Amino acid sequence: MKKTSTRLADGRELIYYDLRDDTVRDAVDRRPLERTHTTSEIRRDPLLGDQVAIASHRQGRTYHPPADQCPLCPTQGDRLSEIPDSSYDVVVFENRFPSLAGDSGRCEVVCFTSDHDASFASLTEEQARLVLDAWTDRTSELSHLPSVEQVFCFENRGEEIGVTLGHPHGQIYAYPFTTPRTALMLRSLAAHKEATGGENLFDTVLERELAGERVVLEGEHWVAFVPYAAHWPYEVHLYPKRRVPDLLGLDEAARSEFPKVYLELLRRFDRIFGEGEPPTPYIAAWHQAPFGTLEEFDGVTRDDFALHLELFTIRRTSGKLKFLAGSESGMSVFINDVPPERAAERLREVAS
Repeated sequence: MKKTSTRLADGRELIYYDLRDDTVRDAVDRRPLERTHTTSEIRRDPLLGDQVAIASHRQGRTYHPPADQCPLCPTQGDRLSEIPDSSYDVVVFENRFPSLAGDSGRCEVVCFTSDHDASFASLTEEQARLVLDAWTDRTSELSHLPSVEQVFCFENRGEEIGVTLGHPHGQIYAYPFTTPRTALMLRSLAAHKEATGGENLFDTVLERELAGERVVLEGEHWVAFVPYAAHWPYEVHLYPKRRVPDLLGLDEAARSEFPKVYLELLRRFDRIFGEGEPPTPYIAAWHQAPFGTLEEFDGVTRDDFALHLELFTIRRTSGKLKFLAGSESGMSVFINDVPPERAAERLREVAS
């Protein structure tokens, strides 16, 4: 992998990740852009104890542009985009309309390929490995920023999810705090460790799932399963079999196997609802340990956390979505219409 860092016309950082070491990236952003100004602010909810990002500048972000005006495609002639070069393998750049900025963290866009009509599932294993390497590199770099406590790499896919740009891409949020969902995991981890005299809850869950009926696919270094208490109709958790706290902890064997396992998982997601159905909308979310001290979580260290990816779709059956209505939105109590065992069975049925 070759990494080349440059700057866009408004001062934002852009990084090329290339498969070839001899690739030259010297294209200049020719757009007449002014410096980006953001109004991101983090406010704490005193009752729930969580944080909300107030980012009014995002109201003006790009919304469903025509394919020939996509800002994530490479620049071609006089059609100028966020990527100055005429081609790329993987690109990461600072979001022009970030939810988090400055002392409130940082937001980046990850373009998986220059092919506008592709998807992550259509990438080659070599391309998918390059994305993994980019995620890992950004996790490392962002973790050193003084305002960053947790790095979150994710992909939103599909208009039903709320995606406003059709080009295959994901995002990275670098939060200045430990997110509420991660904090819940850490509290459960601490409670289980104390109650069992030192057992690791992630290890217990993984051991139980490996011995059960909800495993979807398994490799030498990775396993994907539908969790016992899945929140979503089709939800899969992907774990490395050797517990590590973050992407930086993966060894070469796990990195090499990841593309094959993950691409197969994504392709199965596209086949869940049968032939002729539109691509399955999904969210793919990497859960990594925070980079703080974790002092508030008694007896828990970063090494106790288990890196994993959670993949789920909001489609519950052909042509129908799972909406977060009163119980889910009002009380955070999910109601799942699809038994996890049946979801796992279906995902095994559609193996390629």
